[in-house]
Amino acid sequence: MDTNQLAQTILEKVGGEKNVTSLVHCATRLRFKLKNRDIVDKAQVEAIPGVVTVMESGGQFQVVIGNMVPEVYEAIGAISNLTNDDSTETTTNKDETIFGKFIDLISTIFTPLLGVMAGAGILKGLLSLALNFKLVMPDSSTHIILNAIADSLFYFLPMLLAITAARKFKANIYVAVAIAGALIYPTIIELAASPKAVHFFGIPIVMVKYTSTVIPIILAIYVMSIVEKFLNKRLHQSIKNFITPAILLVTIVPLTLMIFGPFGVYVGNGIASILTAIIAFNPIIAGAVIAASWQILVIFGLHWGIVPVMINNIATMGKDPLKPSTAISVFAQAGASLGVMLKTKNKEFKALSASAALTALFGITEPAVYGVTLRLKRPFLIGILSAAVGGGIAGYAGSAGYASGPSSILMIPAFYGPNGEGFVGFLIAIAVSFTLAAVLTYLIGFEDIPSETTTETNNKDTIQPTTSVQSETIASPVNGVLLPLSDVKDKAFASGILGSGIAVVPSTGEIVSPVDGFVTVAFKTGHAIGLLSDEGAEILIHIGLDTVQLDGQYFDLKVEQNQHVKKGDLLVAFDLDALIAAGFDVTTPIIITNSTNYEDVIPTEKQETQMGDRLITLL
Repeated sequence: MDTNQLAQTILEKVGGEKNVTSLVHCATRLRFKLKNRDIVDKAQVEAIPGVVTVMESGGQFQVVIGNMVPEVYEAIGAISNLTNDDSTETTTNKDETIFGKFIDLISTIFTPLLGVMAGAGILKGLLSLALNFKLVMPDSSTHIILNAIADSLFYFLPMLLAITAARKFKANIYVAVAIAGALIYPTIIELAASPKAVHFFGIPIVMVKYTSTVIPIILAIYVMSIVEKFLNKRLHQSIKNFITPAILLVTIVPLTLMIFGPFGVYVGNGIASILTAIIAFNPIIAGAVIAASWQILVIFGLHWGIVPVMINNIATMGKDPLKPSTAISVFAQAGASLGVMLKTKNKEFKALSASAALTALFGITEPAVYGVTLRLKRPFLIGILSAAVGGGIAGYAGSAGYASGPSSILMIPAFYGPNGEGFVGFLIAIAVSFTLAAVLTYLIGFEDIPSETTTETNNKDTIQPTTSVQSETIASPVNGVLLPLSDVKDKAFASGILGSGIAVVPSTGEIVSPVDGFVTVAFKTGHAIGLLSDEGAEILIHIGLDTVQLDGQYFDLKVEQNQHVKKGDLLVAFDLDALIAAGFDVTTPIIITNSTNYEDVIPTEKQETQMGDRLITLL
């Protein structure tokens, strides 16, 4: 499927232009804000040739297609009126949490700048290397020009953030840039550096330096957007085009200098100080934890909450101690993909793994994570472990990032500081994490994806997995409507990382045993139960999403751990109406947690199910 066909198909499957509020993109994803999510079949979008996977995070419907994103984005623009700052119409997702809105805010503001940040960061790193090896002199005109090229983005960062923030908050972009320009105006910078007290109509101002800052301008543009909407509703059409900007400039700039600016700077400095203290307490553990958790955060879209912290660290301290660990996690997943490529017998999957490993080295990790390591589960976990080792090494070496941008092999120079401190340690860390992930993946192995040749012939050189489980039929434990596991609004279940299975939206408040077997896990909260069938199947039944926070309210557990049960025995009773009234998603995943022990896990194709019906067949 060519780019134009892919663009048209994706747009059709998300409900057409009329169902899209806004569309932006990052390096690998088209990020849709949809007016009506319910009319979109996620499985159909994922089935489009060229689509790696689909994710939902921060109120965005994210279609992952790899490095073809810019071309597909342009193709969508050619057949629609969707642009970066398209419709002024807004929709409110009442189900979206405050944290989800925060993640959406951060990703929308920072995503358009990541590419140019990466380019400028590479130049800054190369310039530091050139200075260290005396290829250029610090007082030469050549260095002055190159430094201006590399550093201008970071120096004038408030002006660029003003543009993206204004787009996000639906504010006047040109007024926003003018406000940012006032904050970094030369005479304002001189006032900040002066020991003299500064007053505005007799009101004292605590002056701070706003170049390279992040938080103050975002706060300023947010307040500006509120004031602008207020004024535009009340001023006559004939004067609001010039009166509104004048009022905004004369109010927002002083308010920022007096309130938002100092507050934002102090918050930023406080965050930087706290992180510095934590890392200084035990840099090895801190580096290992950050590196190990980063790809998990990326999967759930939670990493966007940390991106502004890293940018703020560079603005306030001149370097960021978190950046090396996040970069190391990328190299670890690339190494795990390489290990898969070396181990797999499937020729098509071998080619996919090789391509994914290469693109991961250049900062595009989605094909490696979603197409290879997470799909096989074990290589993903090996990548996490290897990243932790590398993160610990980088922490011990005192490595840091000196420029922002997506982590890749091209960004390595951005980790070289003014005196090269920690750079060698960082190089060792990425080499160790990459190599360790590749070697462990190859040695430990994984449940390979069978090819036609390996399934049709008896290859004596291929080690067949030994297992004590037998073919088995799993009955339905509950009445309700069936959903593919991929449609569950929880990535831990939907990604398949916990195992294969199916989900049920219950119509009654009882869960019965789907097999003869033992209760292996009986949470006192009643929200989940684990079983081991007499035939060897390990089954997890999770009643609703996030229901653990109810701490047992509305649930009545009827069995105990290690109790033997018969198929049809009542396991849990729950108040279905109360759960729905409390706002919980009652979708109930039924997972075969040892699904890798089976050649195939086949969910029923029925739309509805009753207790005792065939739900899953294990072969």
